[in-house]
Amino acid sequence: MRKYYTSESVSEGHPDKLADLISDSILDEFLRQEPTARVAVETLVTTGLAVVAGEVTAQNAYVDVQNVVRKAVRSVGYTRAHYGFDADYSAVMSTLHEQSPDIAGGVNDSEEWRHMSEEDRSKPENRFSMIGAGDQGLMFGYATNETPELMPLPITLAHGLTRRIAQIRKEGVLDYLRPDAKAQVTVVREKDDLWVDTVVISTQHNEKVEQEQIKKDMEALVIRHVIPEAYLRPETKYFINPSGKFVIGGPHGDTGLTGRKIIVDTYGGAVPHGGGAFSGKDPTKVDRSAAYYARYIAKNIVAAGLADKALVEVSYAIGRANPVSMRVDTYGTGKIKDGQITELVKKHFDARPQAIIAELDLRRPIYAQTAAYGHFGRPEFPWEKTDRAELLKAEAFQAAGV
Repeated sequence: MRKYYTSESVSEGHPDKLADLISDSILDEFLRQEPTARVAVETLVTTGLAVVAGEVTAQNAYVDVQNVVRKAVRSVGYTRAHYGFDADYSAVMSTLHEQSPDIAGGVNDSEEWRHMSEEDRSKPENRFSMIGAGDQGLMFGYATNETPELMPLPITLAHGLTRRIAQIRKEGVLDYLRPDAKAQVTVVREKDDLWVDTVVISTQHNEKVEQEQIKKDMEALVIRHVIPEAYLRPETKYFINPSGKFVIGGPHGDTGLTGRKIIVDTYGGAVPHGGGAFSGKDPTKVDRSAAYYARYIAKNIVAAGLADKALVEVSYAIGRANPVSMRVDTYGTGKIKDGQITELVKKHFDARPQAIIAELDLRRPIYAQTAAYGHFGRPEFPWEKTDRAELLKAEAFQAAGV
């Protein structure tokens, strides 16, 4: 039986991704100056205007928001007025204010910590119970062995396409390209066979280039460069700029908002995702840090050979340190029972927010680079390490008598 799976990616010049980059760049600058800063920044971009809003609590940091915004926009390539958004001449508005004391109180001192005796507070096992979750919610992490990155194939290919378009634009290989672009890949699975059924690319361009030239270049320099030949078949379909032309793009063509591409940021629709966006949030916000940790757990499960694919779900209540729930679903591919894997995870992974921050070293300015091309499947990030795979493997198979 054939099954079809589709995922999309958008380039760093897409208006929503530009908004994500601005929010994460502001976050990074606060963390660079004050690693314990609390930041929740949202950005809106439209023709000639960027609006930055949100909550920040920092005692010893001053961030020149205008300068950070313009630097982020410039790095993407919006440097001319006729692009509809100019890094140096577009307006920047900032309405940042301090975090609500009601939220801050629950994060600074978790419910468990407030009710803990001084003796219990001094115990090593309780050292990460001080900070509570910055919000309620559920987060998901996923891994699958269908790619070397342990990511779903459709989203991996889609990100590869948009990253490649940005690369050849910045290198001047195709001087007609502009910063905005999108890609979509549909993959067919039939038993153990995988191949690409459809590739869709829409890339912004100047008004002089012919559509046939764009189609030729996208297939030769992007699709054939990114997608291995083994996944392409004679019947694979290609739709390049199917609307006919794509001259007006970026914030001039469509208003951009932080957090509007969470499927692109995660697993491309292969599995559920949490309700919260990532960009602009410091790691006390479990929307971000717990989603990263859930990926870390799932990746170690699959790397250990305990399952071909694994979904990790973890949920929190605002102001509490310990997760409300955690479960692992291997979709029937587990080598031991899902319940046993869940117990192993609870034993070897500490999902309290303060423990996650410490283990993954998240109080660092590393977030601007997450803003485009996905938060997962990229080895430069600490949640992609598989340092516990051997431990999980040894203990799981020893318990199973294998």
